[in-house]
Amino acid sequence: MSVVLTEQSSAHITIITLNRPERRNALTIELMSKLIAAVDAASADDAQRVLILRGAGAGFCSGMDLNETADPTKAHESGGMVAKTLLALSQARLVTIAAVHGAAVAGGAGIMSACDFVIAAEGTKIGYPEVKRGLVAGLVMTFLRRQLRERDIRELLLGAELIDVARAREIGLVNRIVPADQLEGEVQKLATSLLQGAPGALANSKRLLEQLWSSPVKEDIEKALSHHMQARESLEAKEGVAAFLEKRKPHWAE
Repeated sequence: MSVVLTEQSSAHITIITLNRPERRNALTIELMSKLIAAVDAASADDAQRVLILRGAGAGFCSGMDLNETADPTKAHESGGMVAKTLLALSQARLVTIAAVHGAAVAGGAGIMSACDFVIAAEGTKIGYPEVKRGLVAGLVMTFLRRQLRERDIRELLLGAELIDVARAREIGLVNRIVPADQLEGEVQKLATSLLQGAPGALANSKRLLEQLWSSPVKEDIEKALSHHMQARESLEAKEGVAAFLEKRKPHWAE
């Protein structure tokens, strides 16, 4: 079965599902490549106006598949695919909604942050624990700096602790919280409401929001990617990822 599923819930709404539930939808090069293709295909279809991104199984997305991240032959390709995935979601013509449940962690929280709206189920945990793996959450900073206060960004990225969805809503990381059994209905309700807006006006509003920033997302992503890749290739990253996979505490050089 494909690691990314695409369906249409109506004539104008595309649903994309991350489909690696046995790995908590961890992001691989294959999955990200297919996700980008699905987003691009939906954006290219003039009939489509809203895109819903969700995860199969117990959680939205646990982040990068660290087994693949630990492979030095795939580091550059994997890092580049993260950047392309975030750009595909953030630059999509469609209005994007992340339907989040269970957990959205690291890269999973990153793709959530790249969407226009986030609707989260009660009990969801969200966080960016990259520094505990010797990594830098550079790419997602592009979106967090646009969405959150600096103090809250420092709490998330330097503290590196998972936060509950109530705290995420308080700082502006998610738009709405609903009981888990109401998540799909709430997302569809928002999508239907968005369809009341004129297609051109919605697309132009998204475009203008992007242009009003002092630097474009693409430029910020390119800058952040260099820091992201430098961290990935560091000794700290090798130790941090190995410690995670071996289920032990990392031994940082002092």
